[in-house]
Amino acid sequence: MTRTTMKKNLSRRIAEELALREPQVQAVVALLEEEATVPFISRYRKEATGGLDEVSILSIRDMLERLKELEKRRDFILKTLEKQGVLTDEVSGNIHAAQDKETLEDLYLPFKPKRKTRAAAAREKGLLPLAEAVLQGRRGIEEFAESFVSEETGTASAEEALEGARDIIAEMAAEDGDVRSVLRGLFRSRAILSSRVVPGREEAGATYRDYFDYSEPVKGARPHRFLALQRGEAEGFLRLKARPDPEEAIGAARRTFIRHSSPGEHLLSAVDDGYERLLAPSLENEILGDMKRIAHAEAIRVFAENLRDILLESPLGRKRVLALDPGFRTGCKVVCLDAEGKLLHHTAVYPLEPHKRTEESARILGELLERYSIEAVAVGNGTGGREAETFLRGLAGEKGIPVVSVNESGASVYSASETAREEFPGLDVTVRGAISIGRRLQDPLSEIVKIDPESIGVGQYQHDIDRKALRQALDDTVLICVNSVGVNLNSAGRELLRYVSGLSEKTARCILERRNAEGPFRLRRDLLSVPGLGPKTFEQCAGFLRIPDGEEPLDAGAVHPERYELVRKMAADSGTSVRELLGSRDAAKCIDLKRYVDDSVGLPTLQDILLELEKPGRDPRDPFHSFAFAEGINNPADLKVGMILPGIVTNVASFGAFVDIGVHQDGLVHISEIADRFVRDPREVVKVRQRVSVRVLSVDSGRQRISLSLKSAP
Repeated sequence: MTRTTMKKNLSRRIAEELALREPQVQAVVALLEEEATVPFISRYRKEATGGLDEVSILSIRDMLERLKELEKRRDFILKTLEKQGVLTDEVSGNIHAAQDKETLEDLYLPFKPKRKTRAAAAREKGLLPLAEAVLQGRRGIEEFAESFVSEETGTASAEEALEGARDIIAEMAAEDGDVRSVLRGLFRSRAILSSRVVPGREEAGATYRDYFDYSEPVKGARPHRFLALQRGEAEGFLRLKARPDPEEAIGAARRTFIRHSSPGEHLLSAVDDGYERLLAPSLENEILGDMKRIAHAEAIRVFAENLRDILLESPLGRKRVLALDPGFRTGCKVVCLDAEGKLLHHTAVYPLEPHKRTEESARILGELLERYSIEAVAVGNGTGGREAETFLRGLAGEKGIPVVSVNESGASVYSASETAREEFPGLDVTVRGAISIGRRLQDPLSEIVKIDPESIGVGQYQHDIDRKALRQALDDTVLICVNSVGVNLNSAGRELLRYVSGLSEKTARCILERRNAEGPFRLRRDLLSVPGLGPKTFEQCAGFLRIPDGEEPLDAGAVHPERYELVRKMAADSGTSVRELLGSRDAAKCIDLKRYVDDSVGLPTLQDILLELEKPGRDPRDPFHSFAFAEGINNPADLKVGMILPGIVTNVASFGAFVDIGVHQDGLVHISEIADRFVRDPREVVKVRQRVSVRVLSVDSGRQRISLSLKSAP
């Protein structure tokens, strides 16, 4: 098969499975092979792809990789069988026709080199003819078995010979492609997932008490429950099984493998043994592996979607901020930042217990608010956060300055990181943490990209799932979010730049070195003077890098440089300049896009250009709105059943959503309490960082659990 034919076959298969048109898939595959990024393809190659979004393009990319791996495996198997001299036309045809990994491996299994088995030992003793006689239902099989007793082969009796024959048949049944296919279907449709506590581990494994004697159909098992069971097994507290009814399974194996109507006792016994000893464990591992992959994929999806919501949280914008990292014994670290996030001042105050230096702290903070013309106050939501927020609200509220609680998850990770040391080499980690809190309020995206996404704490069982797949999904999410917002070329740090389409860690550093040596970029095309950044990289990154106050007005928005001449023509045809056209909704609406359609540009790109002309450099994130927790509700002890409280969603899992209501402990809104209607996925209703109003259902101080509801009050 030629490379071109294989690519066409892969594109056709992907199109069929993803319900897309084949030309769309072919275009995406071609662009990916040219090293185009997903954001670039989605934003600037809509004509080629038929307007596919990032999700569809990622699905094509991931499926393409899986199918390429399948082709590699197919090629390996064919070459291996050819070397063994067993590659007949029939075997070759079956292998070429296999459409999935399971079928391919089933075909390879009888020829696959394996450790010495009981069946292999029986074959070495020359017992294959006896096994074939048993298979054929030969009469007088016990007498026939006597002829295989031999000192040379070490077969001491007819029963021993028959035992060896049964071992051969058991392996044949377990490796038979039809048997495996039928039983695989049975396992997937009828298997029961069950768990039992490991004897003697009841007390140590009390966390998994709900799963000490648990069972449910494999088909209905929820991914998050399977991950819990898997963790319990990994920690040595549970034993898992996933098998259908044994009588039903053995009956199916017998009917499929035995091809005549009067099987003898030895044949039936051999097939039963093949199922119990060889086939059932193999298919059980396979079904558990399938469940693991599904559960991991779901956990990764939840993590990625939650991360997206955090990255695209509404920014306060370019405002001067006082940020406070609260603490009791060690005091509260305070920093003042300018509108660009630059550190202006840092100190510490002690308004909380045990110091309670409220007057002194109020005086210091009041002076800082005045001196640096502070426009907003950010307070970390960690230990002492609610108390510090209450104190500051009384102080800043008098001046009309909003006080905002900021989720500080991962701030401590950033403050101790190499990135933080590079940014602020002479500062204490606690001061760096306060700076991160303030910058998160100004622009969450720019700050959170500095932190390993796994440290943000918005996933489910993220420490148990496939590291490579998780990292790929998180990197994809950050890449898409960063490029959907766009990046200021003259203010972005290395961490943000490296997520821009087409750029790498190395090219990001080179851009910073060029900026530090020669000052701000005045034109996008000046990027071509950066070492290592050639025309191809420029094509990929230029549309996502912004120069707000540069010499070329189009450099401030999302119009790609390859379309600048087109926009200039639009402006000239409208009797105006590009600068005057930008931001003028009336002028933009007068443009007849059909006049500019040609072989290189179609309506999708022209419509994007028109939107950009109407709102240059538009930010896709929602406008910022201040939020405040309920006053006087600072600890779980302050809660009463039935209270209606404002809260912020901090995490969404398959089983519900966690909500911060300002008491230092998140409450859980179980999926059954998410809405007045049936909800299959909590994300149908809520997302991370969403402001909600919840009702307190119960407070279990012993187990440290708070149950909340989003349903209407009864």
